Amino acid sequence: MRRAVRPARPILRLASFSGLLLLAACATGPRPSPGPGPIHRPPVAAVSPATLPGWDQEDHLAALEAYRSGCGADREPAGRGACEAARALRNADAATAKRFFEARFRAVPVSGGPDLLTAYFAPEYEARAEPDEIFSAPVKPKPAGLTRGPDGRFPPWKTRHEIELEDEDAARPPLAWMRPEDLFFLQIQGSGYLTFPDGHGARAAYAADNGQPFTGIARPMVEQGLLPSNGTSGEAIRGWLADHRGREAQAITDRNPRYVFFALEPDDHGQPRGAANIPLPAGRAIAVDPAFHAYGELYFIDAEGGSLSGAAASYRRLAVSLDTGGAIKGAVRADLYMGRGQAAGTEAGRVKHPLRMWKLVPVG
Repeated sequence: MRRAVRPARPILRLASFSGLLLLAACATGPRPSPGPGPIHRPPVAAVSPATLPGWDQEDHLAALEAYRSGCGADREPAGRGACEAARALRNADAATAKRFFEARFRAVPVSGGPDLLTAYFAPEYEARAEPDEIFSAPVKPKPAGLTRGPDGRFPPWKTRHEIELEDEDAARPPLAWMRPEDLFFLQIQGSGYLTFPDGHGARAAYAADNGQPFTGIARPMVEQGLLPSNGTSGEAIRGWLADHRGREAQAITDRNPRYVFFALEPDDHGQPRGAANIPLPAGRAIAVDPAFHAYGELYFIDAEGGSLSGAAASYRRLAVSLDTGGAIKGAVRADLYMGRGQAAGTEAGRVKHPLRMWKLVPVG
């Protein structure tokens, strides 16, 4: 929820979940439209995808399905041709998928830093229709009169602290009530899913933001001795906020002045849409910087040596660029969408890995 938001999503992500509060993700305010396209750099030698690290261990069939679902966002003629060819394959198996990628693409290394992979997810949280001692944080709708500027962004408005001090607007009552730490994380992701005690669910979709910059809370928590330097995963931060709910937690969350407003939509039980307005395939979609990359393109990511406790050893896979986010800046910078729910969130919160990227350029 950061970055990848927002045409239909706001996941996330506005902030990347592992950079949670250290950077800013995908999560999720309105996603900026793609920039002028990739920056032109001196030619770099292209290689066969078969030479990429871990290529033979890749699940090429899963990658093909993800590519077919997202390649429609590619606006380049060569990309459209490769997309049509992928979608024309019938009854493909793993070997067919592998041959397709090796025949239709060449891999070009991406350079320019900051060489970082993080991850995000679509959170699922409990909510209530009425407040109580635990579910005390209001999910607020977009305020009347808050409009985008000429650049498509919302102008600077009140801070998080100021908004949370306000009495509720009788004309625009809260949409729901959540645990304060859950709402804070929902705002970082930019969208998510709510479940109510009667069993019904809803999607909390990004509606607006207060135009304030995203400021991470992980670093100040480490500096104050609240968490160890290798213990700033999403689950660790959320756990601390829950254990110190009230003034202590609020003093920390107030350090991030950015605030997101929502609208409730039906839960379609699928995956949220990224900035490319295409549902994000879990584990195969990345949020990228649109100043360097376009949507619908295919990349191979190679990330290992994560710095957070409990992190997976590596992430090597093909992925499609379908989203962006406030913290996703630079050519070699990606935010990997992990999926919906708690398990996806736990994994996303542990991803902070050095990254190498290759763009798979269509040929023929």
